[in-house]
This record gives sequence, C-alpha cells and structure tokens, in this order.
Amino acid sequence: MQKTYIYILCLMVISLQSCGEKSKKVHKSKETTVTEIIKKPNILFLLADDLGYGELGSYGQKILETPVLDSLAREGMRFTNFYAGSAVCSPSRAVLMTGKKSSTNTIRANKGYYPDGSSRRVSLQKEDLTLAEMLGDNGYQTAFIGKWHLGLPDDVSSWAHGRGFQYAVQEQWSHKYDQSNFDGPMEYINGMQDSINFDYTKWDSHDDYRTNLALDYLDKQYNKDKPLFLFMSFRAPHGHEKVIGNNTLYMDKGWPAAERLHAAKINLLDKQVGRLLKKLDAMGQLENTLVIFTSDNGPHHEGEGHDHEFFNSNGALKGYKRDLYEGGIRVPMIAYWKGKINSNSTNNLVAGFQDFMPTLAEIANIETPKQSNGISILPVLLNTTKKVNRKYLNWETSEKGFRQSIRINHLKGVRYGVNSTIELYDMNTDISETKNIAAKYPELIQKIDSIFKNDRTENQYYPYGGKTKLKK
Repeated sequence: MQKTYIYILCLMVISLQSCGEKSKKVHKSKETTVTEIIKKPNILFLLADDLGYGELGSYGQKILETPVLDSLAREGMRFTNFYAGSAVCSPSRAVLMTGKKSSTNTIRANKGYYPDGSSRRVSLQKEDLTLAEMLGDNGYQTAFIGKWHLGLPDDVSSWAHGRGFQYAVQEQWSHKYDQSNFDGPMEYINGMQDSINFDYTKWDSHDDYRTNLALDYLDKQYNKDKPLFLFMSFRAPHGHEKVIGNNTLYMDKGWPAAERLHAAKINLLDKQVGRLLKKLDAMGQLENTLVIFTSDNGPHHEGEGHDHEFFNSNGALKGYKRDLYEGGIRVPMIAYWKGKINSNSTNNLVAGFQDFMPTLAEIANIETPKQSNGISILPVLLNTTKKVNRKYLNWETSEKGFRQSIRINHLKGVRYGVNSTIELYDMNTDISETKNIAAKYPELIQKIDSIFKNDRTENQYYPYGGKTKLKK
C-alpha cells in the first residue's frame, strides 16, 4: 500500500511538471508540497468603475450608503495609501492585469495615436502576460464578467477570453475612437461564441444583471476541486450608465436627478457584492477566498449633470478622474481573507495596482513574472514581520496632455506637460496638495526629473507629450 501511494504521488509531481512546460508563457509554481497546492485560495477580485476614494462609509463618506463594503472593511484590512494604475480606465486596468506600471505599459491612455493619423483603442500585446494567464497556467479556473477595456473591438483574441479567462462575459461597444459596429447593450460570451442582450428594464442595474451571470457561473460551471479566480468588473458608478431599472432609490432626498442616480448605482453595487459573498458562503468557499475590492481610478465628473463634489466623493483629495493629483489615482482598497488577514485593520503602506500580480503570485505559490514592476504586499496582508521595501511609485499618461507623477515615501511629485516645472507635496501634512514645497528640496526635484525622463519606455501609440514624437 505504501509503495502504491508513493508511486501515485510521483505521477502527480511528474504531471504537474509537464503541465508547466506546455507554454513559454507559463510561470511555474515554486517547489512545494501537494498539500500546499491544495490550499491555494480562491480569489474574488471586485473592481468598481470610477469610484472615488471618499465614496464608501469606511473611507469617510457621510451620505452614500455602502453597508456591505463597510462591513467587509471591518472584517478585513483597509488601505489608506493605495493607488490605481493610472487616472483613467484602460491604462489603469492594464497595470492591474499585467503588473507593469503605466510608464512602461503597452496601454497608457484610453486612446492611442496610429500612423494613419487616427486615434483609437490600443490592446495589450501578446507578450503581455495577464493575471488570468498566470493563474490559469498554474491550476486556477479563471472567469471574468464585465468591462474589459483592454482589447480591440475587431480583434476577439484581445478580449478577456483570449487573454486567459477560461470563461468570460464581456461588454463591447462601438466607440468614438473605433469604427467597429457593436451593440452597446450586448454582452459577449467567450469571445463571440454567443451573445446576450441586456435589457435594463428587467434589472435593478447593469451590475445586478452581471452578478446574476456570476451566480449562474458558480452554480453551473464552478469546479470545487480547483481554486477559482473570479474577476468582477462592475459598471458602477461610471457615467456611461445613464439609466437604471431601479429608479426608486432616494426619491425622498430632493437631490438632482443625476446625483440620485449616482447614489443609487453605488448602493446597488454594494448590494451585488453582498450577493456574491453570500453565495460563496453558502457554497462553503468564503473561508478559503481572498476578497479584494478597489476602483480603477478616481471619481468621474461626467454624466448628465453629475458633480463629484456633491457627495464629496474624494474627501480632501485634489482632482478627479484623469488627474494625476491624488484625487485621480488614490483609491479605496479592501482585502478580506478569513483567518489570514486581521479584522478591522488599517494599513498606510504606499502600494498600487502593479503589486497585485506579485502578491497573487506569492499567494498561489508562483514565481513572479519578470515583467512586473510591483512588489508582493502579502507580508502586510498577513501581518508578518517581513519588511516590504519600495523605492517609489510613478505614473505617466497622455490623457488630456502629457502628465507624470511620483510617490516617494511621504512626498508626492507632479508634472503636467513635457519638461515642465515639477511640483512637490507632503502627503503627511498636505493631502490636498495645496502647498508646493519643491523649492525646499532641489536635490529631490533633480532626482524626480531623472526618474520621469528615464524610468519609462518609448511607446509608438503614445508619443511623448501627446501628439508629438518622442524627443531624446
């Protein structure tokens, strides 16, 4: 009997090794025991769209109601110095999905400039390994539902299903930057294998509908013998969703219609998070699930009449979506993992989207892909004594002109325009970025200038300074 057990164990190890050699893109698991492989947690990643730093009760919001997410923060860890990958949708999600910061990423704005003079979407390149590919190649079942924003409308291989998600329900629509004809309310399953139409009158909101799709996936396609990576890319509270099915919330408040809609979308988003957590709990999987909630950038100032200042969506932060001031890039981040992450904990580590890839790699016992510029924050999540060292976080975008920013410890540098003056702010005493102290730190300003010029790569789709060619 003992010989038989050893023989079977050897076969399992050989099988794992052979699976790791199927593709050059596969990142092999570290040397580990079979027991450790079985203990890989599920990962539920929840991404809001344009949710401001101050729009959750757990982050100081006094009016908007988010009881589920506030409870999740109490039961998990709340980060106060956490940053999105960029200040707008596509480049921020590209950083999240690849672990590559915005100054070296393939995607750096919502649109890129092409040789024919047009401006339209840019997709991740095939050599850009995604989180889904990394986890899927190492035993995870991977699923994506919602807004992708990292591909070309007419190139299905660049959609979520073609980038490592074994199951994907993805929205796709025509955009002013693209000529492809896609119906906005349509959701596409596994590329274009199938499609379903979203009728807003039958659901409280788009996120309500998408959560139903996720619950259906968990009921019918979930394999309890494999760890799960489920990425929920919500729509709320983006201004694109101008009408929702449940238009009865907050009727008694006397708010402008645009603000009532905004509040309702956030409240309904919170409700969907609760439905997902309840489902995982009923399945007996919540205890073995790492839950991450964050937003792709700061609050929007879009839609028909919405003003991000109405609900004080950013608290004391300056700026909003598309800004590289704090309001555009500092976002809420909540992590929950029962028995692993201390409840009701707050952390002020300076961290960001590029850290998700190395963190999830370590959690899943995978070697961190070399492309990632991030660091693993797992020691912080688990409250270990291991130190997490970071030199700086930096950003670059050509959205509304060329912009750069950097966070070095408690100091924040910002530059709007090519080779323009660098501003400097102290995040310990001036979170609103009102007092430029650059004159007090001439050596640091020189260092920041060098980083801005050198810690970046050329990108044919995003010429330096916007529409002008890169000057060396």
